[in-house]
Amino acid sequence: MNGISKGIHKVEIALKWDPSPVGQPPTDMDIVAATYLASDPYGDPAYVVHFDSRSPDGTIYLNRDSKDGKGFGWDEILTAELDRLDARYARVVVGVIIQQRPARRTFVSVINPALRIREGYTDLAVDDFGEVLGSTAAKVAEFVRDDTRVWDFHAGVHGFEDDPATFTRTMGAPLKP
Repeated sequence: MNGISKGIHKVEIALKWDPSPVGQPPTDMDIVAATYLASDPYGDPAYVVHFDSRSPDGTIYLNRDSKDGKGFGWDEILTAELDRLDARYARVVVGVIIQQRPARRTFVSVINPALRIREGYTDLAVDDFGEVLGSTAAKVAEFVRDDTRVWDFHAGVHGFEDDPATFTRTMGAPLKP
């Protein structure tokens, strides 16, 4: 980013999927966001926001949480007010987890999954998880603050085969080639 860029200020990450067929257990997907300190941008997350939680300062929060994909439109929505996030944070990494109860599931078994990341009315990224069909979780976005305190968006969906607890600890690690 250069001096004329305004950067990213407030983003909405939205997730949707169709309900499981009748007689099948419900599919539960969750959006999670992890913040990383400027002093250790690839270390352990300072905190993780997920269902039933929000950031300590209220800048990252879930607007909607679905346990079965039966919502109208977007089933899960997370908002990150990056411009209000304390200067000690340099990265925010966002992921999507498929809950593994009562059975193991990957993206291939989720009916019509969709992801949208937008700022205002501008779509920054849209995806259908088609590149990570065998994964149980995916890193879907990374927001990085530069030396001028401007936030930049790094797109890309990267699959993981971790359980939810492990994924939230490792999703911000540097990706291996």
